[in-house]
Amino acid sequence: MAYQQFSTYLIQKAELTPEEVSSLLPLVRSGTFAKGSFVLEKGSICKETMFVESGLLRTYTLDDKGKEHIIQFAPENWFTGDRGSIFFNDPAYFYIEAVEDTEVVFVNDVFIDAASEKSAAFRIFNKTILHAHIRQLQQRVDQLLAASAEKRYTHFVKQYPDLMLRVPQWMIASYLGITPESLSRVRKELAAKKI
Repeated sequence: MAYQQFSTYLIQKAELTPEEVSSLLPLVRSGTFAKGSFVLEKGSICKETMFVESGLLRTYTLDDKGKEHIIQFAPENWFTGDRGSIFFNDPAYFYIEAVEDTEVVFVNDVFIDAASEKSAAFRIFNKTILHAHIRQLQQRVDQLLAASAEKRYTHFVKQYPDLMLRVPQWMIASYLGITPESLSRVRKELAAKKI
């Protein structure tokens, strides 16, 4: 893997120079996962954050009855991982599975520390992306607790505009916290309103 997407992301978003990126790439590793395979399983220790170079991942948990609840999708140029496991070294609470054949870049604390030493812009970027992730999670909780199914669906479409054709409807319904039948009804109602 040439780390093309990851390198471009670091240059454009984290404001690292191409030379800085080249010097940091030996600190990361890559992985390839076939559709349906696990990048992380509940109970294991997650030591690295994953950057999706290509493909699509989903993070989910299972309730006591074995029903899946999708927490997040991670398409290209997204980071994902089990933060509690990474930071506190706790057993992972979530499963992370490849929805498509997926290539990831594993990013660890050694990389983060080295990039932060090289670049003040990276330190600011890293802090900003962490807080943006926290904000996104807070909004996600608010959506699930207080928003109608219609609002959750329209938010999903805005957040993941390219996923409608990439994931089955049951996964979207799981992410929204509704049944597939309710999702069909919401989509029909929005189509009737021409939204």
